[in-house]
Amino acid sequence: MEYREIGKTGMKVSNLSFGASSLGGVFHSIKEDEAIKAVFTTVENGINFIDVSPYYGHLKAELVLGKALKEINRSKYYLSTKVGRYGKDGVNYWDYSAQRATESVYESMERLNVDYIDLINIHDIEFADLEQVCKETLPALVELRNKGIVKHVGITNLTLHHFKYVIDHVPAGTVESVLSFCHYCLNDDALTDYLDYFEERGIGVINASPFSMGLLTERGAPDWHPAPKPLQDLCKKAVNHCKAKGESIEQLAVKYSVSNPRIATTLFSTSRPEAVLQNIKWAEAPLNEELLKEVQTILKPRLRDTWLNS
Repeated sequence: MEYREIGKTGMKVSNLSFGASSLGGVFHSIKEDEAIKAVFTTVENGINFIDVSPYYGHLKAELVLGKALKEINRSKYYLSTKVGRYGKDGVNYWDYSAQRATESVYESMERLNVDYIDLINIHDIEFADLEQVCKETLPALVELRNKGIVKHVGITNLTLHHFKYVIDHVPAGTVESVLSFCHYCLNDDALTDYLDYFEERGIGVINASPFSMGLLTERGAPDWHPAPKPLQDLCKKAVNHCKAKGESIEQLAVKYSVSNPRIATTLFSTSRPEAVLQNIKWAEAPLNEELLKEVQTILKPRLRDTWLNS
């Protein structure tokens, strides 16, 4: 496992890391005992960064993860969670107020069975009033950082230019990391346009969704996937091309995403121990440069096609 620092935080994290959204049954139902074992397997095999949110499974992911973390030495992992996006009784809602952000951190710590959070993020700022993020949410999190309740502060987002807006409108050092999803994978490398900007400011970069939310898998994208149909069709063509050559597009996708040394880590999510081991194996395998070129050629007509979050 390769380890890289997230910006200037001092957190040296595995280049492949564990996203706990699956523990909330976000994608399909889970077996709780198996999900807890998946967390154990993650840490036992060198992955030391775990990301979650109260939004995932409407608290369930944090609760299940907390049961696992109760049994793991706190020095073995860095923990990231979020504020701002929530759900209750099957209904999503958003609250980026300072009061709710502060309350949310303490509630997450209780669910997670920890007494501090390594990285606290504002979740999906594309849904927020960016002025409120700059003037209210971030200052509340910085206050918690000053108290030692959280160690570092970041933001997550689908719409890349929002990162720049927020960072440009808050004091230097406020934002220590960004978490971007679906913008550094085989079909979309738009995140690379912003790497110089982040590096100049000492901001670490976390990448998520190497499979582009299922587009780059043999199982295929779920019915709810928001990608435009022409992109989905091209991704299916790329999947079939890999299968015809006896190769796995999942392996190629993971290896591509973890191979950029300018990106600290890439998050994957699963609730199954065997899938944890499979993703680690894919990340540690050599990059098939020839197959990568072939797949990139197939996907080139729809490269960087994106969609609105929902």
